[in-house]
Amino acid sequence: MSLRLGALLALWLVVGLAQAAGTDDVLARGARDGKAPAWAVAVATPAGWTRDCCTYARAIGVNAVLYQGEWSGKPQRVMVLNVWPRQLPALADEVQADRKRYLQHDPAGKTTSFAVRHPAMPCQASVYEGSDHVDDVLVFCDPGAASGVRLSWSMAFDDADPSRQALLDDFMRVVVASRWMRDSGVPATHVP
Repeated sequence: MSLRLGALLALWLVVGLAQAAGTDDVLARGARDGKAPAWAVAVATPAGWTRDCCTYARAIGVNAVLYQGEWSGKPQRVMVLNVWPRQLPALADEVQADRKRYLQHDPAGKTTSFAVRHPAMPCQASVYEGSDHVDDVLVFCDPGAASGVRLSWSMAFDDADPSRQALLDDFMRVVVASRWMRDSGVPATHVP
């Protein structure tokens, strides 16, 4: 019984964090693109993580990154946000296409999936275990047809990283607390 109560309390915490994420927590913005309206993604940043939408994120071609300590330029231990115009008909198609690309790149790699209970949008997660001993967790989310976009959060880590569980815990808190919203026209830069 106490396990169920703990899970329920954790779910309330996640929903509370997602609802508390407001425009002050905007991490990244995107301009109107065809039928897709201008958008913003907001999320509360876990303690000890640095937000970046405009320096390192732009340099590597993504919408935003969260990282701990100094920027190393290595993909491990970096949460990456990508937002792109909808192209495939369903979220499951995005996941399947990504898995296919991954296995073409690393035929010895393994993929597994797990459920993600986002309070505001459907999300699907995959874990890629690379033959290079680097694992990737990737969560695709669909903020709805009216958004005109899909988004993903990803993070890579060494498969023997002793902080793996703590990293995954922070990563999943960010994923389930992230919110897509129409942009209100606030300037496109964000100061972390």
